[in-house]
Amino acid sequence: MRWKSKASSKKTKAPWCWSMWLSCNAEFPKPGTNNIFSQLVADPAILTLIITSFFTSAISAAMGLGGGVVLMAVMAAFLPVSVLVPIHGLVQMSSNAGRAYVQREFIVWSLLKWLILGGIIGALLGGQLVIELPDRWLKIGLAIFILATVWHLIPYKLIAGRAGPFILGMVAAFISMFFGATGPLQASLFSRLPEKKQTVGTHAAAMTLQHGVKVLVFVALGFSFAQYWQLVIAMTASGFLGTWVGSLMLDKLPEKQFRIIFVGSLTLLAFNMIRMALWP
Repeated sequence: MRWKSKASSKKTKAPWCWSMWLSCNAEFPKPGTNNIFSQLVADPAILTLIITSFFTSAISAAMGLGGGVVLMAVMAAFLPVSVLVPIHGLVQMSSNAGRAYVQREFIVWSLLKWLILGGIIGALLGGQLVIELPDRWLKIGLAIFILATVWHLIPYKLIAGRAGPFILGMVAAFISMFFGATGPLQASLFSRLPEKKQTVGTHAAAMTLQHGVKVLVFVALGFSFAQYWQLVIAMTASGFLGTWVGSLMLDKLPEKQFRIIFVGSLTLLAFNMIRMALWP
């Protein structure tokens, strides 16, 4: 995908945009005058985003997934589309890093190395190519893959070797450049790990790396995260606290109940993707 920017002497424009989504007309506060934090501090939006970051991090730490999707939906109500995916990626990278650190001894690194390689390639492609894939069929395809994986319709050896994680990582990273929250897609790969902490920890590590690569690509494409550093730090701090609370909940959650909730959540998210595709 090709990124475009437009200069203006009257307004500070978004440094780049998705040509599929908007025409770069979003306005931003000028650096050095009224920063984003001072503008939002008197607005309920800043408190809403901070609180949402706490609860979504707690959800992800306790249940293994779901928080990123919810956070994306809430952030979409307050932030311009042109900054939504980059800021969401940076906040999610920090939140997942905290969760991965807490569960670091349970991370299954053998699954991650090929996932990482595929993710790097996918993020680079997603940042440079223009795609015309119909959103409807993309959602249906992702939903079918998630359902087939979590309900064991795909043999595990096909997705747990080298090719499976590599392709999944590439596809997930590519799509995340446009839609942001692809946690359920990657979570399906880890749904068959035998222990709940392996599932949560490995998924958190994978999402940390995916969001990290995405952030680097956005920086290379010219996006300025510095303009939103106060918002990112505030949401990251509340996210770390939510991760700690959610990890305590995970310790008390029986393995069988966790598995039911995890697979059930993925299934509901997949069917919701199909519903949104067929009946937008």
